[in-house]
Amino acid sequence: MSFYDKDLKLIRKKFESRNDRIPEQIRLGNHFVDDFIFGDSEAADIPINALRVIFNIIIIIANEQFRPEDRPKQLYLFDEEFETDNNIFACIKIRNNKISPSGSTKQVIDAYEFLTRFKMGWYKSMNSKGREIKTFGGLISSPSYDERGYTTFLISSYWLKKLLVIPEYNYILYNLVYNIRNNKHVIFAIWLAKIPDHGTTVRLSTLNKKFGLNYKSANDFCFKFLKPAKTSLHNFNNLSFNFKYANDLISIIPYQIRLPADQTRVVKDSVKQSDITNRLRYLRKRYNLLDQEMQQFEYQYKMIPQTREMIERAFSEFKRTSRAGKEKTTDYEGIKFLYKIQELIIKLYRETKMGKLLPNGYPVIM
Repeated sequence: MSFYDKDLKLIRKKFESRNDRIPEQIRLGNHFVDDFIFGDSEAADIPINALRVIFNIIIIIANEQFRPEDRPKQLYLFDEEFETDNNIFACIKIRNNKISPSGSTKQVIDAYEFLTRFKMGWYKSMNSKGREIKTFGGLISSPSYDERGYTTFLISSYWLKKLLVIPEYNYILYNLVYNIRNNKHVIFAIWLAKIPDHGTTVRLSTLNKKFGLNYKSANDFCFKFLKPAKTSLHNFNNLSFNFKYANDLISIIPYQIRLPADQTRVVKDSVKQSDITNRLRYLRKRYNLLDQEMQQFEYQYKMIPQTREMIERAFSEFKRTSRAGKEKTTDYEGIKFLYKIQELIIKLYRETKMGKLLPNGYPVIM
């Protein structure tokens, strides 16, 4: 039994988001992906809200990420700050609506509980002086809800180093965890970013094991898993893929999707930014939407023309049904208004060809 007290935690640094700017992409280190997401060559079944926690941790620490080859002194400073003793942690605070834009307390709690328990144990690393450093915990420890609207938690030096020190990394679009609801599709996108540009060929049994699936044939794997995943990535990612199979060998070949600067699909958009701003201002005022309620809704409306069109169709349907039911649209305010629009978006989306193929691929505005 270890002599180290796993309950004794030394907190060396506090990280906190300094603004609400929504980033386009994050840098996800390969060491973290290999050890945490694909441990033992199998993808962990990490829920989508827990993936949002991971993505937001990376956003908050992004300014301190570095490649040791480029900044060797920074690695020394990290060791001096975090690897001089056992059980050293950093403290991080994240807004709850970043994890559950719908405001579900249960979703937030479940996400943090998963990351607290998953891979919980003792971890060892060697600092630059050759000393073994030990820490205990999962990716996060001791989540607390002391401040309304936020969760504060600890992250050990072991996992923090894998997120901060990134000799090899890939860019992943931040909004994948909001635009794609299927966690396996997001995890597949993370894996896809790591494979060579010319693609890879893998046996069905290996892919089943890697993604926690149990398809009996390559045909089933391709058309029941890969085809819906490709649809998700083609709509919401800057990297998609083609696939083919022969017997039990499946080939996956990634390809870039050309995106404009805002990292959305190239769609002709004739709406002026001033008109978009005025429209959002009108909706905010008329339906008493708070800043935190507007965050995801505003991003989707501003940045993704297809979603803006869907929102406007849902809004027109909302006005029509309200009139038919002799209700005022202003009876719905704040989050109640967004719930109603989201409900109509789901209905309209599932009537489309894409909705019939991928029923849960609808835009999420809250």
